Amino acid sequence: MPLSNLNQKQKQSATTTNKTNLIIASAGTGKTSTLVGRIAHILSTGTKPEQVLLLTFTNKASQEMIGRVKKSYGDGVASQIVAGTFHSVSYRLLKAAGYKLVLKTPRELKNLFRSIYDKRKPPIAGTVTAYDGGYLFDIYSLYLNTAAQGGFGDWVELKNKEHKTFCDMYEDVFDEFNQTKKDYGYIGFDDLLVYMIQHLQKTAIEFDEILVDEYQDTNPLQAKLLDMFSFSRLFCVGDFDQSIYAFNGSDIGIISSFTTRYKDAKVYHLTQNYRSTASILGLATKVISHNDRVYDKKLEVTRTDTDIKPKMLVFDELYNQYEYIAKNIAKSQTAHDNIAIIYRNNSTADGIEANLRDIGINSKRKGGRSFFDSKEIKMVLDLLVLQIKPDDMMATIEVLQHGEGIGQAIAKELFEALTLLGDGSVIDGLLRPNMSIKNPFSQKKQTNQQLGLFDEFVELGSIGKFKRLGFDEKFFSNSILKHPKLQPSGALFLYEFYRLFVELSRIKKPTTAISHIVQSEFFKIFSDKLCETRARQKDGSIDEGQQKTAEFKLKRKVDILKQLSYHHHDMFRFINSMVLGASELDRGSGVSLMSIHASKGLEFEEVYIIDLMDGRFPNKTLISKGGSIEEERRLFYVAVTRAKDILYLSYAKYDRIKKQDFVFSRFLKEAGMC
Repeated sequence: MPLSNLNQKQKQSATTTNKTNLIIASAGTGKTSTLVGRIAHILSTGTKPEQVLLLTFTNKASQEMIGRVKKSYGDGVASQIVAGTFHSVSYRLLKAAGYKLVLKTPRELKNLFRSIYDKRKPPIAGTVTAYDGGYLFDIYSLYLNTAAQGGFGDWVELKNKEHKTFCDMYEDVFDEFNQTKKDYGYIGFDDLLVYMIQHLQKTAIEFDEILVDEYQDTNPLQAKLLDMFSFSRLFCVGDFDQSIYAFNGSDIGIISSFTTRYKDAKVYHLTQNYRSTASILGLATKVISHNDRVYDKKLEVTRTDTDIKPKMLVFDELYNQYEYIAKNIAKSQTAHDNIAIIYRNNSTADGIEANLRDIGINSKRKGGRSFFDSKEIKMVLDLLVLQIKPDDMMATIEVLQHGEGIGQAIAKELFEALTLLGDGSVIDGLLRPNMSIKNPFSQKKQTNQQLGLFDEFVELGSIGKFKRLGFDEKFFSNSILKHPKLQPSGALFLYEFYRLFVELSRIKKPTTAISHIVQSEFFKIFSDKLCETRARQKDGSIDEGQQKTAEFKLKRKVDILKQLSYHHHDMFRFINSMVLGASELDRGSGVSLMSIHASKGLEFEEVYIIDLMDGRFPNKTLISKGGSIEEERRLFYVAVTRAKDILYLSYAKYDRIKKQDFVFSRFLKEAGMC
């Protein structure tokens, strides 16, 4: 049973009868076991499983905890517990309440936002330049997560007065963006929480107990949502020394003010560390003690099996650091899957990855660019989305924007025309257009703008030019070709899009559909252009070696997606699985290369923390943009406490590429290593 394996303090926390509880669970003190023990306790004392809400930082964490409950209580009980992230739980509850929502990823919505933003011409404001669409989208997400009072424009002006001139335009863009989302039923991750709060303002949802994992990473919007639920008991687990997501809106003040906001709150401390050796834990504690203490705590070392002192590695040149570490790992007795190389900045991973590959050591990068964010994977998934949801605007724009001379704005216009021709369906508009609609773009064209490219296509009706382009008669008669800005190369791209969906319309299995997509001429046009772009040098020339590497990597990515599809026979379930679970799927094996943020919650027998140079870590650039030395120190604490047995701390004195000298990080001095 889960409770029988708990130590005294874990059990005391898990069995508390107090209404509102905060458990300070430092690194390696068994917070997951305590949470599972708490669930077991309340179930055994009469709480119904459907009256338990478990909120976690990742869906993977909730699945692990529910899996442990399942072992003791069976699937029938475990599956009734409402569990997941704030976002996934909100999505489920809103769907159950009858809301018709089409969940879109941040990347999809950012592209939609850019298609709207790029039509604006920012006002002139001296030497100040308006934010670009991508950055503006990101800070709007931060604005929502901080649950700021007042409008977005007021918030931007408060942060940066120089942008006051642009605030009206910013708000106007988001008004249109939000209205477009509403018109098509689209919803983003941040919107889920806003919708959920609005729903709870009208309809109460009550739980006997709400449990919150990683409470220190809660942002104000999540905290507001938590308080909107009705509950009999609250059980929050977190560690203020591991609060490292301020850039994403998390607020350490939420955990710090717990006892102020909840008057009957009781604070428990888990103090026994089961992960790290005494030397590793001592080093971490020594550094983090330089931060102000929110709650007093003192960790106890339980391990007595080994105690290898952390080792300092110093190099004259940056590249020598990466080369040495790769060779050191080759000699290590630790299994490669139990080794992690952790860094502050993702760009650091390139040198070490290249050296590991050079000597034949497998590695996997986590925390960099997502597999599912790559253009080739996004293209395949969007094509699959159009099979099951042929009215999807975002998928259509994502696909068609890659045609030469098309881009996002024209792609959106093509979507509108195809849905008009297909009575709401892009695919019907492509394959079975309404022939009575002679020009789907005529409403947007003025009478003096009739000299569009379609006149050229009319001439192409002659036998010679028709054969040269290779269009079949059915496609050539489709009035989608009347777009005034459509170039011949873009028309050919549309034609191959049409030919692909002639094939896909007969296919239901994801695996078979993916095979047809990657073998199609449409995908070849797209992938050839993508690989050429990735191999293009600054002088415009194409590096053939890089182009071949790009082609190999593209093929490997698509093959991974195809492997994932083998377990799915239903297209709808496969697509939903890819959208909701994309960011948490681990791929590959070997040495783990990861940013500190990506390492959160993990542990390894052997850990290297590299590039510990002042300026890089702590990162002075990010501190100057609103970060803090306290959060940088918490990041160092998190990195160190990933190590169980062996810890290396590494830095270099010089970068010959940038011709830059370095001094060691202040954290190494605080640790007593320099």
